[in-house]
Amino acid sequence: MCRWAAYRGEAIYLEELVTSPAHSLIEQSHCATRAKTATNADGFGIAWYGDRPEPGRFRDVLPAWSDCNLKSLASQIRSPLFLAHVRAATHGSTRRDNCHPFVNGNWSFMHNGQIDHFDRIRRPMETMLDDEHFHARVGTTDSELLFLLALQFGLKERPIAAMSEAVGFVERMSMHMTGEARVRFTAAFSDGRTLYAVRYSTDAFAPTLYAAPMGDKGGYCLVSEPLTDETDKWVEIPASSAVILSEKGLDAVEFRPSADEARIPEPAREPAMAL
Repeated sequence: MCRWAAYRGEAIYLEELVTSPAHSLIEQSHCATRAKTATNADGFGIAWYGDRPEPGRFRDVLPAWSDCNLKSLASQIRSPLFLAHVRAATHGSTRRDNCHPFVNGNWSFMHNGQIDHFDRIRRPMETMLDDEHFHARVGTTDSELLFLLALQFGLKERPIAAMSEAVGFVERMSMHMTGEARVRFTAAFSDGRTLYAVRYSTDAFAPTLYAAPMGDKGGYCLVSEPLTDETDKWVEIPASSAVILSEKGLDAVEFRPSADEARIPEPAREPAMAL
């Protein structure tokens, strides 16, 4: 499992989440306390929004704790909205293209969790993508493919509903092809204006998600696990929830996968033999 942190509010230095807190994201990269694996050493990444619609991004395959560039950037870059991630690989090799966050246009996405049987449902997931989204894929992870699937289903126009359709499609396809389905999914995604997060699992083990106010002007951070020991500050987001952070503040709604059976493509058939 991975660890991540995201923020929306007045512009702050990235280091206020990534390096400075007692239990910062860099600290979690080698000593996570609320994850299945304590070490998240398979790369890292940050995506931040500034004066342009598209986010800046920096990713590498080094462990976050050993990269001096990350610490330097985090101490110099200020942003009103950013996503940061440290990776423990489940699907996909350790390479830069597989490090989160993933970016498409002005959208960014990062994920903690996994899709069981991904090797068996990867091709049907890919068949749902049009040429534009299929060719936008540069890595091999289940996370990037799920992000592109959500974009295909309308993430730009209806973010939560499209993510619900994407997760629902994956569950139904897994059940259709393997007889069982398990998706563990805690993700953050943004268009540079609003920050969204989802905590969901098909079983009782949804990856953790916490929220806390940050700054003096209504800012919030969303994290895989608390950055400090101030337990009364951090609120655990319940499973099957979506969080929306906008200029109006924080809102939480129920998250359930869509049950649109029409999304399941027919399996390919061998051509009939001529008699």
